[in-house]
Amino acid sequence: MDDDFDMAAPGGEMMDDFDLPDEGPVLKVGEEKEIGKQGLKKKLLKEGEGWETPKSGDEVEVHYTGTLLDGTQFDSSRDRGPPFKFTLGQGQVIKGWDEGIKTMKKGEDALFTIPPDMAYGASGSPPTIPPNATLQFDVELLSWTSVNDITKDGGIIKKVLKEGEKWENPKDLDEVIVKFEAQLEDKTLVAKSDTVEFTVKEGYFCPALAKAVKTMKKGEKVLLTVKPQYGFGDKGKPASGDEGAVPPNATLHITLELVSWRTVSELTDDKKVIKKILKEGEGYERPNEGAVVTVKLIGKLQDGKEFLKKGHGEGEEPFEFKTDEEQVIEGLDRAVVTMKKGEIALVIIAPEYGFSSSESQQELAVVPPNSTLYYEVELVSFVKDKESWDMNTPEKIEAAGKKKEEGNAFFKAGKYAKASKRYEKAVKYIEFDSAFADEEKKQAKVLKVACNLNDAACKLKLKEYKQAEKLCTKVLELEGKNVKALYRRAQAYIQLADLDLAELDIKKALEIDPNNRDVKLEYKTLKEKMKEFNKKEAKFYGNMFAKLTINSNVSIHFIKVGSAFHSLGLIGGSFFWLLQKDAEPMSVDS
Repeated sequence: MDDDFDMAAPGGEMMDDFDLPDEGPVLKVGEEKEIGKQGLKKKLLKEGEGWETPKSGDEVEVHYTGTLLDGTQFDSSRDRGPPFKFTLGQGQVIKGWDEGIKTMKKGEDALFTIPPDMAYGASGSPPTIPPNATLQFDVELLSWTSVNDITKDGGIIKKVLKEGEKWENPKDLDEVIVKFEAQLEDKTLVAKSDTVEFTVKEGYFCPALAKAVKTMKKGEKVLLTVKPQYGFGDKGKPASGDEGAVPPNATLHITLELVSWRTVSELTDDKKVIKKILKEGEGYERPNEGAVVTVKLIGKLQDGKEFLKKGHGEGEEPFEFKTDEEQVIEGLDRAVVTMKKGEIALVIIAPEYGFSSSESQQELAVVPPNSTLYYEVELVSFVKDKESWDMNTPEKIEAAGKKKEEGNAFFKAGKYAKASKRYEKAVKYIEFDSAFADEEKKQAKVLKVACNLNDAACKLKLKEYKQAEKLCTKVLELEGKNVKALYRRAQAYIQLADLDLAELDIKKALEIDPNNRDVKLEYKTLKEKMKEFNKKEAKFYGNMFAKLTINSNVSIHFIKVGSAFHSLGLIGGSFFWLLQKDAEPMSVDS
């Protein structure tokens, strides 16, 4: 196999909801701007902290002084002493306050000029505020408590008592550690735990805990008001052990603190390689494919028996290997490239990504066939493989050629998924060739054609026919008369039941190479399939309409369009059409 393979035929989770701040005017101290279009104005007296602002439903705490335009003071929380508290956006204060304060940051001081329509209007507020008065309020936003309707139906209201750290939230698979206390509305204690651990997806105590914890940050403490549908419903809950009874249709008040959690990830689409982080790593960098990694390993069977231990003995060097080179089992390979330096993780590997149905003699014990494996892995260090953007043009071409040869070796071994990855990586090295010299562009083109053709052969073997069709189309964009690309695209079209397109590609391939034996054989098979397909369609529609009771004003016709039949009927003046397009997959040589 020099450039590409012979004409082988195919074988036999943003965003969650983020509470973004309301966009008020950007102001400098002493500057005044209008908010909205109703005449409300804001003048910044003192800048606040951070970027967050309160939203509707939050409980805010302010100090304020209210005056008329002539400077007459009519109210002041500062004179009274205690700050004023209210719920924002609920109509508890004048509209000018609801609209203005949601643009403020913690610690900010602003002067709001509020027109009558956003204050007390034509009625005023006797005796201190006359009718149609424009008011000015010097407001300082001291703090606020975030209040969120988690379920958007009022079923779980979350009030933040203590802010958490960073920005991450637990996901369904994660294992959380929480403290909680649940009470009825009359303050009766029904449950309490200083420390409890559970998987978010499985939940604990009542449905509200799992839903709430997914919105929380590490260290966050909240008060939940839980309606019956997210508590214990109309059946309630009997007393059990240390937990008290919950009456039917009871509203609960739950104080919940997210102490910490362990991140759990599914590393494969089939959920057969699971990684649980036991200790977070450093920074953001992770090994790439081809990186040299050093790790400490402990491998165990499901019963806890150790079969491997590397890097844990006194003076013993960590185990070193190169990723994506089949130097370790696939599940371990996949896990390590998701880790950060210093990270410790438990990796659970199903047999398909371990030693499969084979028995394997390991360092400390024999691993029986079809064993699920448990590895504790610490990523000590790694050196990343050189990325394409760090290479000059000759290095890119050399790297692409090397990946192509690796792909060829995997293809010959029947490892089509691994081969496909190598071809894709080869093409990425040389994908952008506008800065290449003319001779380098020629070399890159040859490699692109060969790798995309070989990748298409892999996709056909893997039954990923749409991807095979796209790869062949890329080749034909570079070489419009490439017979192998036409041939393989025709094979993909056949499996996708696009028989007409398959016929067009085969005819074009025969125009270019009339004596190509493989193409001629494929054309013969295609014709037989089209004939068989048309017979089946005719029979299908014949049987279907034979069962219908057809009125005298109905005419039915079968019209052959390409390789498919349409049935067109007229019933009571209305038209309808049906198309059966699923062809049987073509029988091909392996």
